[in-house]
Amino acid sequence: LKLNSLLVFCAVCSNLKFRLTHLDGKEGRVCISCHSTLVKSEYEILYYCRENLSNYSFIDSILTLQSLIPTPANVIMTNAVTTTTCPSRYLSHTFCSGNKTFSSFQIVFGSGLFLAVLTTVFTFICPSPLPASRSLVSSHISSSANLIPLDGLPPILTSTGVKGDYTVEERPSEMLLIQELESGRPKPLVFVLNANLLAMVKLVNYVNRKCWCVTSKGMHAVGQVEVVVLLQCMPEEKSFPKDIFSHFIQLYRDALTGKVMTDLALCLFGSSFLGGDEHAGFLYVRPTLQSLQGLPLPNQPYLFGLLVHRAEVAWAKAFPLRLMLRLGAEYRFYPCPLYSVRFRKALFGETGHTIMRLLVDFRNYRYSLPVVPGLAVDLEAQRTCIKIPANSYNELMKALNKSNEHVLALGACFNEAADSHLICVQGEDGQYQTQAISIHNQPRKVTGSCFFVFSSALKASAGYLAKSSIVEDGLMVQITVETMAELRRSLREMKDYTITCGRLDQSDSQEHVHVQWLEEKCTVNKGIISPIDGKSMESIISMKMFQKSEYKENGKIIRWTEVFFLQRGDHPKGEVSDSAEHNRLTERIARAFCLALCPHLKLLKEDGMAKLGLRVTFDSQEVGFVAGSNGQPLPAQYLNALDSVLIPVMHSRGRKRNDEPIVMELIFYILENIT
Repeated sequence: LKLNSLLVFCAVCSNLKFRLTHLDGKEGRVCISCHSTLVKSEYEILYYCRENLSNYSFIDSILTLQSLIPTPANVIMTNAVTTTTCPSRYLSHTFCSGNKTFSSFQIVFGSGLFLAVLTTVFTFICPSPLPASRSLVSSHISSSANLIPLDGLPPILTSTGVKGDYTVEERPSEMLLIQELESGRPKPLVFVLNANLLAMVKLVNYVNRKCWCVTSKGMHAVGQVEVVVLLQCMPEEKSFPKDIFSHFIQLYRDALTGKVMTDLALCLFGSSFLGGDEHAGFLYVRPTLQSLQGLPLPNQPYLFGLLVHRAEVAWAKAFPLRLMLRLGAEYRFYPCPLYSVRFRKALFGETGHTIMRLLVDFRNYRYSLPVVPGLAVDLEAQRTCIKIPANSYNELMKALNKSNEHVLALGACFNEAADSHLICVQGEDGQYQTQAISIHNQPRKVTGSCFFVFSSALKASAGYLAKSSIVEDGLMVQITVETMAELRRSLREMKDYTITCGRLDQSDSQEHVHVQWLEEKCTVNKGIISPIDGKSMESIISMKMFQKSEYKENGKIIRWTEVFFLQRGDHPKGEVSDSAEHNRLTERIARAFCLALCPHLKLLKEDGMAKLGLRVTFDSQEVGFVAGSNGQPLPAQYLNALDSVLIPVMHSRGRKRNDEPIVMELIFYILENIT
């Protein structure tokens, strides 16, 4: 801001200094955003010179390796030490495996962690600077965003048998690894896709099917839930499903731009996948009632990927719940299988004549059936109940305001409380039929529905109060114009409403459709705990943060990925306060946290504190914060650094007597700089 030739800076936003070229290298005041950009530029220049010699580490939060990675059976270590002129942090070894000579080096971190890098090269003396072969290995692993070679497997991470000592083996033998898995290896192989992302691979027997189980580890740090792919093995299969590794890399890259997979989201492939052009993508689903026994699973939350046939893409985009349940019927698995079968027949063909053509744009997908989070439909004998969570009021109002005045149609969520569910099957003739699937050996009492439609096309002279019927895998209720107006008013006022269906003169055969508001919270963030003190985050609303605060130093990046709203005051009808002032304050707190810890990122990560939590409290009696990692408060040296930066930012909000209390927890991750 320029006033009367004087530069006026905000004390909080522009309290940093940097050596500036236009000032002949002298320090000048810069804003936080510019400081971050300048630091990034400087470290990118210095990165190769410094990090190539001293930095070769993987994200600590994904290296719980002493419990995951046994020593490879095909590698024999010896104690032969090659004399070198390398820095003392490097310990070099040579050893033999079969008729090959291997060379490796280890890097010792401040925490005592050894990381050994294994390459199939000839033995050599290491002058200073490092020879090209070793330098390239270190640089390649630590900076490349994709370590999957075109004609082989990505590096694998193994334990040497010494606690805290790990080896990265470049271009491992696919045949030997397959033999190891088939011999009953109890723990997964760990493939390094990049310095921040691992893929855990194991052969499992799941519901009497031999399957590849491929699990990601490291997605959480970029705001993406972890993903699991269970892929039924082909007869006599002797190669890894490498395309899944490339898919994980694509998910990781997409997450960096804010595109993430959620429940019932579809991710399409750009070309032939897993050996077939008919494999179009993965439909990601949240496991509910399925067995997970014997599966190596990541930390919550996670999703399973189901392979989608190219002919099913229209339904996967427009109405994924229909496809999910149809898969369940095909494989007799309720509500759906968690495994995928390659080269299977398509379950849907041409869209044809369906009620969904009236509700969904199948041509350009400009509009679709809105789904309210947590909304479920119970179908019982002579009684139907549409249950709406109170904290989904805003989403319902958005759908209500966009709907046609004569038609109200909403998609439902999978009804976990029901013991069966309506499904829609397309026959050979292209016609749609209604069926139901249920939990094995359990009587059907409550049946779930995939959608409902209220239509005000019923004439008062028809002799009906209202008419209800099952259409495909949903519920159709025909009501009068007056009833539609009353229903809409009740929804806006958050009041329960009951519609009586049947003829005016036949009270004995009448049915009731109840629209009910429930105070029960949606089950979100199940299984998630706070890194500060282990507090459960289940049912606590959160928001993902993309491309917000990200700062780099010493080859590390700290990212703000999520904010949990532990307390946001008493807002009627499930409303959430999202004032611009509150959002700006939250972002300023996140920036301050990142800047305060930037000088300490390397130490924090080496000490295993790669996931950090910051809980801030604002109320009339208290303004404060607590920060921690791995269920413990941060050490004093880091808290002192935070005090000097965070406290002024938090107190800048000021206090008002009528302010509602706010408690929120911000989540941060420290990553390797691979961009």
